[in-house]
Amino acid sequence: MADFFFINLQSKQLNQSKKMEHPIFQKIAQAPKLDFGDILSKSFHLFKKVWVEGMVHILITIAITIPVMILVYVPLVPMMIQEGQMLSGQEFNPFTEYPAPVIIGYILLLLVLILVLQVFTYGISAHFYKVIQKADTGKPRDTGGYFVFLKGNFSKLFILSLAALGIALLAIALCYLPILYVMVPLQLLIVFFAFNPTLSVSEIVKASFKLGNKFWLIIFGLIIISSLIAQLGILLCFIGIFVTASFVHLPMYYVYKDAIGFDEEPLPSGTVRV
Repeated sequence: MADFFFINLQSKQLNQSKKMEHPIFQKIAQAPKLDFGDILSKSFHLFKKVWVEGMVHILITIAITIPVMILVYVPLVPMMIQEGQMLSGQEFNPFTEYPAPVIIGYILLLLVLILVLQVFTYGISAHFYKVIQKADTGKPRDTGGYFVFLKGNFSKLFILSLAALGIALLAIALCYLPILYVMVPLQLLIVFFAFNPTLSVSEIVKASFKLGNKFWLIIFGLIIISSLIAQLGILLCFIGIFVTASFVHLPMYYVYKDAIGFDEEPLPSGTVRV
């Protein structure tokens, strides 16, 4: 009798957890098979419509990156000057020249700056995905400003960036090979956030891994091919890279669209789940 009640209790808890689970996980489970060639073909077609906006998003990202890089290198200037003043044959070792608290403080500052930069990159990329959606569907929708996803979502994006960094570092610590595996779900993080801004960070990570696991080989191939195509701008006197760099986002957009589809969810306003 006790076993019956225990089994019944477990069944009720399982049913409740399924009811509480976000509908997007059911959509992932029921997602149709993706077509590699079709996604790539549609990406080329859509690129003709959004390459200007894509270039603008890339330039805005670079404009934000420059001051962050300056902050990163400013503390290194005294170190470079001191190294230049060393006599020939002498080696300059910052780990012996500077006290441990200074070195630790600089490393922590570097990590914070990287995370903050990643937050802005995620926010700008999320907006570009909304622009892509508008160009693809042809529906008149307000995509907001370039930083619309940063309003009220900075803490969520910071935690998401921290989670992505932690996953990447863990994969690297495991002899680098796992980085090939986590590369796929990490590419999907910002796509899920862009079209589901009310999802919690844990749900975004979980959904990215679920969809990534289901179509890992196809998505991995799309990442490699789109990355190579995005680099073709280098052939145009290097400046062309600003035009082609945004192409990497288009296959990920169609992976999400073809596998899950869209719900009409409004842009983030301020209150979100973290």
